Amino acid sequence: MRKLRFFLIGLVPGLLLTFFILNKKGASCSGYLPNSRVIAETLSKDFQYSESFKTEMDAHQVDEKFLRDSIITKGEIDFDKSFAQKKPCPEYVLIYPKKNPRFEISYEKCEKATTFNSFKKLR
Repeated sequence: MRKLRFFLIGLVPGLLLTFFILNKKGASCSGYLPNSRVIAETLSKDFQYSESFKTEMDAHQVDEKFLRDSIITKGEIDFDKSFAQKKPCPEYVLIYPKKNPRFEISYEKCEKATTFNSFKKLR
């Protein structure tokens, strides 16, 4: 019992100290899942649009800011429809929003740029 008490006396302040240090640095555990990693990599690259993609964006009144800040950031990658192992540029299908999706976007994520190929409105 005495060992457990000493262990807890060291553990609790250590956890609190670690929590406050990591919290100030903005560290989080949310970026380790495959969906989060693919979206973060997508946002870090230059965007290129196919002609059909631009036409569909204009038809649905979606601008690049909304695409970047809402659709991609809050969307979810559909790995069943995606070709994540394709070389040299994996192809992904993104749906937005996660529940009751309205848009489906397919794109290729290459080394230097992301090329958006199709933009579909699902409902």
